[in-house]
Amino acid sequence: MPAERRAMQHEVVSPQPLLDVHGNIREPGYATSLVWEYDRALIQAPRWRIKEWDYYYVGDQAHGFAVTLSDAGFVSSLSASVLGFGVEEPEPFQLNGGALGLFPLGKLGLPSTSVRGDVAARVGAADFSFANDGNARHLAGTIKNYARTESELAFDLLLRDVPRDTMAIATPFEKERHFYYNQKINCLTASGWVSWGDGRIEFSPESALAVLDWGRGVWTYNNTWYWGSGSMRLASGDTFGFNLGYGFGDTSAASENMLFLNGHASKLGDVRFDIPQREDGTYDYLGIWRFTDEDGRLDLRMEPVLDREDPVNLGVVCMIPHQVFGRWYGTATLDGGRVVTLDGQMAFAEHVHNKW
Repeated sequence: MPAERRAMQHEVVSPQPLLDVHGNIREPGYATSLVWEYDRALIQAPRWRIKEWDYYYVGDQAHGFAVTLSDAGFVSSLSASVLGFGVEEPEPFQLNGGALGLFPLGKLGLPSTSVRGDVAARVGAADFSFANDGNARHLAGTIKNYARTESELAFDLLLRDVPRDTMAIATPFEKERHFYYNQKINCLTASGWVSWGDGRIEFSPESALAVLDWGRGVWTYNNTWYWGSGSMRLASGDTFGFNLGYGFGDTSAASENMLFLNGHASKLGDVRFDIPQREDGTYDYLGIWRFTDEDGRLDLRMEPVLDREDPVNLGVVCMIPHQVFGRWYGTATLDGGRVVTLDGQMAFAEHVHNKW
């Protein structure tokens, strides 16, 4: 990469409105907190084009649980995935289920900030509540006839200990009045349970950590992105997290790539996901993935355990995800030169194509 490209990691430090009067991002870049103020009323786009979501993933070395509450303008979605990594069961497994609603158009009332605020929604067989008083996040909900098992999924989780630093990014698109505003909060401590049929998972704060993917924006229609996220404990007892990603929007001001050690962020430039391919050119998602950055600070590989697929393909509208969970190995170099070594901690990376 040219030197001038590596230097473009613009940190935004002054609190300010996210959008100008034309609906464009005032100051693109990255931050370690939500310095931009999101105001839905300033968006210069039809309501059916606005996308808002809260996605949480809670996991330890044996199990994972992902839950989403989203309002994509023309469709609302309440979904949950239960994942087993073959540690306590004979082999890895996944269960996916949820419900879709039509044209919520902002009526779900997702909060304008991740700092505090509650949202609750009932769509079809799904009933979710995400409560955040500024100190703890209480996630609770049910889905009837979950994953067509004729049993009910129920979950009750408590997330605490927001770290000092997070990944926040304000990314414009080349198209006017389109933007992507996102925060990832890695390494939240997690406790609680998930149950379905004869199955039950207990998460303990000694072993389980969570990430919040909080997003608001107006996207272009056809997008492909790459995202990798880890929240883990090292052999030393330190907490370590990472957020890696790219794929859409104008990222000339900053990437969203960060490392976190005990809540302190280290910024990376551009990264690359090398996903193995078969002879016919298709991706082998269960082959070994590799992750590197432009400055030689990242040298990681993921040995996949499970490819979470839950596609929706209606032609003009599609959501085709490959969210792959696996054990991670290799090294990452922090600001200041300290090297963090991964030796099999569970995390995930995904390759997603959406038309919506």
